[in-house]
Amino acid sequence: MTSRRLFLQKLSAGVAIPSLVSFNSPTQVTSKSINHFLQGEAFWGDLRKKFPLQNNRVYLNNGTFGPSPTVVLEALQNSFVETNISGEYGHIGSEREKLAAFVGIKTSEISLTHNTTEGINIMVWGLPLQAGDEVIITFHEHVGNALPWLNRAKLHGIVLKPFEPKATQAENLDLIKSLVTSKTKVIAIPHVTCTAGLVFPIKEISAFARSKGIFTAIDGAHGAGTFDLNLKELGCDLYASSYHKWVLGPNGTGFLYVGEEILEQIQAYQVGAYSDLGWDMHQNPPEFKGYVPTAHRFDYGSQSLPMIRGAVAAANFHVEIGKGRIESRVRELNQYLFEGLAEMDSQLDILSPQEQESRISMVTFKPKNMDYQQAAGLISQQGFRIRQVPESKLDAIRISTHIYNSKEEIDSFLEVTKNVLV
Repeated sequence: MTSRRLFLQKLSAGVAIPSLVSFNSPTQVTSKSINHFLQGEAFWGDLRKKFPLQNNRVYLNNGTFGPSPTVVLEALQNSFVETNISGEYGHIGSEREKLAAFVGIKTSEISLTHNTTEGINIMVWGLPLQAGDEVIITFHEHVGNALPWLNRAKLHGIVLKPFEPKATQAENLDLIKSLVTSKTKVIAIPHVTCTAGLVFPIKEISAFARSKGIFTAIDGAHGAGTFDLNLKELGCDLYASSYHKWVLGPNGTGFLYVGEEILEQIQAYQVGAYSDLGWDMHQNPPEFKGYVPTAHRFDYGSQSLPMIRGAVAAANFHVEIGKGRIESRVRELNQYLFEGLAEMDSQLDILSPQEQESRISMVTFKPKNMDYQQAAGLISQQGFRIRQVPESKLDAIRISTHIYNSKEEIDSFLEVTKNVLV
């Protein structure tokens, strides 16, 4: 008990615990002695106290926005105060290094963006495509991935090939393989769908795509902060995500991974300070010496040091607990919720896959005998923050849980849902 309390006190203060984790090896747990207090409902219940969430409502919508722990809010406030006292907004070199290490990539491969959609737009427009080139995409896209690709298709004549995902990872891998033709240039799918929370086997898909000379451009909005994510091991070419969902960082922060092998194939269209190797308007003609040899060329201009320090504090929060431990807890809660909903098979249909490998953090269901909007409204009135899913014509309800949630909260939600759907 004393060890757990000490650990949580240091976590609240943002104090690094070298014996537990390292940014250079973010998934490594070096001390077996901590296992006895970093498990069970008691530990996660204590951890919940590190969030400013109110107790009069159960928050089950992390897939839209992840509430930050207090340590992140303090990092934001302290940096804003420091910046405005000194007048120095600072540089972000060391912060960028830590954020790159958090997802297992080189500092030169990360562009710091404002959200997932910004990163997706950079890769959509930067990829070398021409009229007639095919892009494989799903019917289950978030607007942030769908619209950029639809926009380029409208303006440049590329061809989108959407598909309906299958129930298992093996089936989805085979399906994507079957859709590839000689004209396929990009596989542009989500790591986890925003609709039913389906997990695609990105590692296997990326290996296949690479063997065919096809780019993989992944919408990772629900990947960072759920998985013990290492993008080098995942093997995709491009991966866009945000820090304000599962990483539990500040709203308005995100990143784009651009593998160093394809950097020069991704055209930068929006540039500014720090994108270039030099320029001179006094030359005749005016000279632009080219782009910096890193993904930093895509996050041009001034950055908000406080926001980025908030993102680092959120990443550090994950690392201190253990990314692998967080993934295990997220999966545990997801399975607990899935099994509870499965017991209501006469009242609802679960739209999320039954295969555990194809789920991680979200479960979506559709009432059988009631309009989904009416059901969602009645459930919400009982103090639950949930999300309706009109996308892909699912007309369903999505529940997403994170480490601040408890099995007791899930039990309460299940009981209310059962009564609402009677």
